[in-house]
Amino acid sequence: MTAPLHETAAGESTPADVVAAIPGGVVIEGRSPGRIAWTRLKRDKIALAGGLIVILLVLMAVFAPVIVHFLGHDPNEFHENLIDPDLGTPKGSFGGMNGHFLLGVEPVNGRDVFSRIVYGSRISLLVAFLAAMVSVVLGSLLGALAGFLGGWIDAAISRVMDLLLAFPQLLFTIALVSVVPDKLWGLTGSGVRMGVLIVVIGFFGWPYIGRIVRGQTMSLREREFVDAARSLGAGRTYILLRELLPNLVAPILVYTTLIIPSNILQEAALSFLGAGVKPPTPSWGKMLSDAVSTYQADPTYMVVPGLAIFVTVLAFNLFGDGLRDALDPKGT
Repeated sequence: MTAPLHETAAGESTPADVVAAIPGGVVIEGRSPGRIAWTRLKRDKIALAGGLIVILLVLMAVFAPVIVHFLGHDPNEFHENLIDPDLGTPKGSFGGMNGHFLLGVEPVNGRDVFSRIVYGSRISLLVAFLAAMVSVVLGSLLGALAGFLGGWIDAAISRVMDLLLAFPQLLFTIALVSVVPDKLWGLTGSGVRMGVLIVVIGFFGWPYIGRIVRGQTMSLREREFVDAARSLGAGRTYILLRELLPNLVAPILVYTTLIIPSNILQEAALSFLGAGVKPPTPSWGKMLSDAVSTYQADPTYMVVPGLAIFVTVLAFNLFGDGLRDALDPKGT
């Protein structure tokens, strides 16, 4: 005889995700989509390693003052005594690395590279995350509207996407930063530059996710559950917000993890070209730019920020790829 639903053979209650039991007392448990995705993700050790590195990078950015207090020096403090007066490069090998300066010192002024890398992670991650948030919000809403409503609304939004995708974003950002005042939106100095970067990168990035959401919405709007909602008298707003958007969470989440490393590279490129945060605020891209004049004498100062960017982008990409495979309903 089959045991009652939500009970074991001994009569004890079981979790709510138990859906049936077969003769012999073997319980069959239902698994939610999130649980299935987590099971798949756990099998991908490379993706988990990428996710762990991402978590460590975020913690490093959040607790930068504490880390620098115990392991480094003030990021803007000069140590000219560690610089060769004739060459302008750090004394010692590997950029002056030692027990007191874990990643060496900067050429010419002798600032602690480790401290500037740690504080520079704050700039890169903050700009990348906030710009990704702007892109995701705009792209999800406009893409869903275009795909669900269709007609002239779809045509208008699609043409705007095409226009933004063809716009020379890099040149526009450089030109905009050059004319932005030192005080704007209640921010000053590097805060203004960061605000401009977040708005520009986020605004020009939403068409990418907008196209993905539009295509997914056009597919979902023909599904049976949407027809069922219409037959019960549900309006467009209800269907869009309660039926379609929840089914778009997976692709939106995956694309978010993939757009963040792209934003990190854009911020580094703009800082390298002088359109990023103002000195002396630490920035990985600016550190690479400063290393151009000294890398032939001592390449360490260029290698360290370059590796920081490489590891960060690689970790986000590995985690994003693994998350995409885990959330793919057609995956095994």
